[in-house]
Amino acid sequence: MQLQTSTLTRWTPQRAFNALGFVVLAMALMLAQAVSSQTRPDSLAPLADQVSPAVVNITTSTVVEGRTGPQGIVPEGSPFEDFFREFQDRNGGEGRRPRRSSALGSGFVISEDGYVVTNNHVIESADEITIEFFDGDELQATVVGTDPNTDIALLKVETDEPLPFVNFGDSDTARVGDWVIAMGNPLGQGFSLSVGIVSARNRALSGSYDDYIQTDAAINRGNSGGPLFNMDGEVVGVNTAILSPNGGSIGIGFSMASNVVTRVVDQLREYGETRRGWLGVRIQDVTDEIAEAMGLEQASGALITDVPEGPAKEAGLLAGDVIMTFDGKDVEDTRGLVRQVGNTDIGKSVRVVVFRDGGTETVLVTLGRREEAERTVPAAMEQMEDAPAEREILGLTLSTLTEEMRAELGIPEGQDGLVVVDVDETSEAYEKGLRAGDLITEAGQQKVETLAALDERIEEATEAGRKSLLLLVRRGGDPRFVAISLEDS
Repeated sequence: MQLQTSTLTRWTPQRAFNALGFVVLAMALMLAQAVSSQTRPDSLAPLADQVSPAVVNITTSTVVEGRTGPQGIVPEGSPFEDFFREFQDRNGGEGRRPRRSSALGSGFVISEDGYVVTNNHVIESADEITIEFFDGDELQATVVGTDPNTDIALLKVETDEPLPFVNFGDSDTARVGDWVIAMGNPLGQGFSLSVGIVSARNRALSGSYDDYIQTDAAINRGNSGGPLFNMDGEVVGVNTAILSPNGGSIGIGFSMASNVVTRVVDQLREYGETRRGWLGVRIQDVTDEIAEAMGLEQASGALITDVPEGPAKEAGLLAGDVIMTFDGKDVEDTRGLVRQVGNTDIGKSVRVVVFRDGGTETVLVTLGRREEAERTVPAAMEQMEDAPAEREILGLTLSTLTEEMRAELGIPEGQDGLVVVDVDETSEAYEKGLRAGDLITEAGQQKVETLAALDERIEEATEAGRKSLLLLVRRGGDPRFVAISLEDS
């Protein structure tokens, strides 16, 4: 009997692979459609209905003092000064009357007992703050506390009824491309919603504690202080600023990340002020050239440029140390360290690992409070007398510091080093910002007060195979490290 194989021979391995591929493709398309339907709902109306009752409009009123005379209209001493003063007097002195100035902003309720979050710049200097709710009710608010560093303010309204409120979400989980909605009172037009995506994360504008979410959701004047929601109705940011050449939205808006805001709000709620940790050092980023000059494997960490009186000095940290880890976490750069320290409890003893003299050391530091240390004066340094001398080296004309130079340049007592008299404009030193009047206090992480000491540092660096020398330069009292190539010295 002959076996019928015609039907079997038509089902080849290639045909089986094609059929399997078709099934996989169909399943992938079905999954993509399901995911798309989850991430892009047909309408945002249900979400808007859910969160709108907790979003508020804020109107502030401030008394602005009138001018006491014609100053600002004509120059002082002008022959027209008496004329404008008489004109104001004839009109009842209207130019001198105090007047009220109003401003608009947004906010959102975070608790049923009436705590409201907004921007500090929305309510700054206001003597009256009115909160308008979604249903049109209005209540007067008082300021619980403010934090200009993050531009966050916490307000409180008194009410007998529990208020609708929204919760904060985890801003660290927000990804570039996630859908978000912004709500507020743009241009005083009343409650408004705009939609967009997270365009970027971890943006910094100007503050030490900045951590902004960038979004293309429309944000305009009046949106300040309003919430940025994720698709779960959680607040992941507080709308704060826009980048715009004309004052209107061009799709580049910034919202302070909720993980920064929640910590600030908790402190304002408990203490009425912020309480940030303070290490007590001046720092700068580690560049590739600085890393090479110091013998570091990679350009990371925070380089200490100065150690004033405070926790760091008491613990033994030194200028020239590179902070590699803080409280068990790696330090990427100065911005990261500032945030880590600020978010650490006051009085906590933390382990700080530093790179020093070619190796690592661990220092235990008990943190102070930053707000109490704003006026800390840098520590004084030892002073030595030395005979005047001048020489050109590394593209710099250098001189030992004389008392005449100290007085002329305003260099405080206790700071000593080599004065930059002139800089060759074709040199690397000029390109890196060194200028006449700068004071070089260290070279190769050791003090230099004479030209002979500088020669020794150059020789040591050359013998160690270093291609550059690390200089500590002070200008107006502010220190920074600069790495200068030794190849042409």
